[in-house]
Amino acid sequence: MGDVVVIGGGVTGIQAALDLADHGILVHLIEREPSIGGHMAQLDKTFPTNDCSMCILSPKMLDVSRHPNIRISTCTEVIGIEGDVGDFRVLIRKNPRFIDEVLCNGCGDCVQICPVEVYNQFDAGIGVRKAIYKPHPLAVPDLVIKDSEHCIECGLCYDICGREAIRREDSPREEKIRAASIIIASGYDVFDAVKKEQFGYLRYPDVITSLEFERMMNASGPTGGSIQRLSDGKTPDHVVFVQCVGSRDIPLSRPYCSGVCCMYAMKNAMLLREKYPETRVTVLYMDVRAYGKGYEEYFERAKSMGVEFLRGMPAEVIGEGGDMTINVENTETGEMVKLHPGLVVLSVGLEPAKNASSIAAKCGIPVEETGFFKSIDEKVNTVATIQPGIYIAGTAVAPRDIPDCVAHARAAAMRAFLDAVQDEPA
Repeated sequence: MGDVVVIGGGVTGIQAALDLADHGILVHLIEREPSIGGHMAQLDKTFPTNDCSMCILSPKMLDVSRHPNIRISTCTEVIGIEGDVGDFRVLIRKNPRFIDEVLCNGCGDCVQICPVEVYNQFDAGIGVRKAIYKPHPLAVPDLVIKDSEHCIECGLCYDICGREAIRREDSPREEKIRAASIIIASGYDVFDAVKKEQFGYLRYPDVITSLEFERMMNASGPTGGSIQRLSDGKTPDHVVFVQCVGSRDIPLSRPYCSGVCCMYAMKNAMLLREKYPETRVTVLYMDVRAYGKGYEEYFERAKSMGVEFLRGMPAEVIGEGGDMTINVENTETGEMVKLHPGLVVLSVGLEPAKNASSIAAKCGIPVEETGFFKSIDEKVNTVATIQPGIYIAGTAVAPRDIPDCVAHARAAAMRAFLDAVQDEPA
């Protein structure tokens, strides 16, 4: 029975790995970040049930870490793939963590004593972390990582670590894995809102992205779940969500709908109304795309909670002496509306992960014009590629919500399972 390599440790990769491992297949889960979990670990709640994101994801992460048939490799990149179905050789590079993974118990003493603070990528840049850190409290594996770029070598972490788990020097290590099949679940990145200059992202401190809003709303985030204007720390009296930022935008080569933006904006708008009933919330949209089970009802629920939906896209966000103005035409009535929000949230779309084209080249499989991986048939064979034994799943293929990613992962896992057992005796 052959092994399977799963590239990407988000919810798609995690589900695929668990399904295969439960069927007796040895799975190598490759993740470039210090922890598995992907973008789902950054979220506060999930639609349409508003369940806690980590309450769903964390048990799966722990199951992966404890499963005897799963080998997790974090801080790891795929640098080469050779062979054919049934006999792939996957060359990986484990980037230095500067931590002895056997000795470290994740106690966090070194994090507490570290004097260096830098912007935290996990908090979408609105929070800070230390030069030695864990991405978040529920990280898997439960290990710290030392950021050698920002570490000033003060020596405090070496002195406080009673297990002597922190390394002064470390270097990349390469390994080769033999596998019967490969699943690519490399996920997505969010659109860079700087490219939409008219909305003033990074120019006006109170224009933020939806991912930054998610981290602000999260109780374990940088503000402890408090929604604040970044300019003065005050609770905004009016929040405007601007939809389709980096989606359905042909000039920016983003002609596709990102699928989840309408729904996550509704979710955040409802959570905001629950927490701050006096705050006015307006969603500026082109079309509401609530296509899934229970999604239309979710839309109606948002309206019943006082969320205003205004059909129209603003030309720009105008900053005047610290105040912001949005002029927008209500395309249902033809009326020009002037808004004065305290906080603007840009609902950024999904785009292929930065390493998607590199992985595709190593595997010898094509990508769409949009950069997402191309399957053999978009109707009946959405997980297979032109290379037998290499499968694709989740948002590596197209924008999807979490339930669709889980279903897609299971489809890819079963195809990979058949490759792994094809040489077994009947």
